[in-house]
Amino acid sequence: METDPRALLDAAIAGLAPAFKAVADKIWSTPELCFAEHRSVALQIDAMEAQGFRITHRLGGLDTAFAADWGDHGPVIAFLGEFDALPGLSQVAGRAQQQPLVPDGNGHGCGHNLLGGGSMLAAAALAGVLKHTGIRARVRYYGCPAEEGGWGKGHMVRAGAFDDAAVAIGWHPGTFNGVRARSTLAVVNRAYRFRGTAAHAAMSPHLGRSALDAVELMNIGANFLREHVSPDVRLHYAITDAGGAAPAVVQARAEVLYMIRAPELDEVHDLVARVDDIGRGAALMTGTEVDFLPQGGASNVLPNAVLCHVMHGVMQRLGRLDFTIGERAFAEQIRLSLADQTGVERRARTEQDVLLSSGEGRLPLHEGLRPFDGRMTQGSGSTDVGDVSWVVPVVECSTATWAVGTPSHSWQVVAQGCSPAAHRAMVRAAAAMAGAALELIANPSLIQEARREHEERRDGRPYLSLVPADVPGSVPA
Repeated sequence: METDPRALLDAAIAGLAPAFKAVADKIWSTPELCFAEHRSVALQIDAMEAQGFRITHRLGGLDTAFAADWGDHGPVIAFLGEFDALPGLSQVAGRAQQQPLVPDGNGHGCGHNLLGGGSMLAAAALAGVLKHTGIRARVRYYGCPAEEGGWGKGHMVRAGAFDDAAVAIGWHPGTFNGVRARSTLAVVNRAYRFRGTAAHAAMSPHLGRSALDAVELMNIGANFLREHVSPDVRLHYAITDAGGAAPAVVQARAEVLYMIRAPELDEVHDLVARVDDIGRGAALMTGTEVDFLPQGGASNVLPNAVLCHVMHGVMQRLGRLDFTIGERAFAEQIRLSLADQTGVERRARTEQDVLLSSGEGRLPLHEGLRPFDGRMTQGSGSTDVGDVSWVVPVVECSTATWAVGTPSHSWQVVAQGCSPAAHRAMVRAAAAMAGAALELIANPSLIQEARREHEERRDGRPYLSLVPADVPGSVPA
């Protein structure tokens, strides 16, 4: 009987893969927005109960958050899963031309159907190996809702859901294979609601106080602020209420929603104060009043080099991620669909140049492994994985579920979301995550090293939760 844990894990991944591919496809076919992922959660709970996991419902007080646990002794090895979709990205599967499956419908434009499926596969396979070998550890899968702007993990962290975890392991679909050795931007969602006075815009404009003017002046002020912040800072906004459709009425109400991003938690708090001052100034100039409405946010990711080295080593052992001729052909069709978008095409060329410079050739799908030398980079996006990383060491990888150059939050991602290539990459991610977990369990000193690094990166700084007490609305991340 085979007793080598690595070989047992390979067999467990292969044996369980069809079931979790099916779950990923079902979630793809029923895309649900943040905090409303009820069918997706039910599918995942059924899948994990079938593998002998115990379920904790409504984790952190969220209807669509849960935990699935296996084992009673040893360190808690956590796997992070997501499953929320995005609005307006419905797309027919396997088609390289834009064609909504449902007009104006939702779609998995960030690959979260695969993300949850892959993490569950990793957790279930690892539990099977531990059961067979008698190795002691606890395996936990976190079903995390509302990553796309709802910041579900932040609510879960604040409720203490991750306090007993030794490490947390995750992944994200993407265009490259490799560890995600980078930080992200801390982000705050904040609405500014202006209240003015209505009046006839022709007969008595002097009696009115325009809330819409205040919104426009605030946005001008924010645009000037961009010159006086660090290059990594991001400010973006959307006017969510223009005060009505009648130009003959001085708008008595208007609202603008800002996403405010900076590399560090303390920076983003300082930046919010500066944007608030701009809002106050706009109100003062227009004779209106302004309300500040916090709508959540996420911390920057604290990367962990110890865990990245462990996962990179596992991915090296797993070898190339080989795709079939048919899978490459479809990926090439997707790449051609990007050619009419100058910025996206430039991104695709840049990613292709990375492959060429690494000696991997001009392939439509990445089949090699990005190098890792221990250095961490600064990313420009945001994720609520950052909140988890402030309370427990976190590591993530990415695998090539999409054609080279595919931008996230696009219909092209949805078109590839249940393809054979995406399935293959999801299974590879599960093998990398479960393999890293097995290495950590077999070498407890690595967990201690990772936790020491985690404390060093925090450097005594407190975790400052950015989520409000109530559940915020949906704002794509």
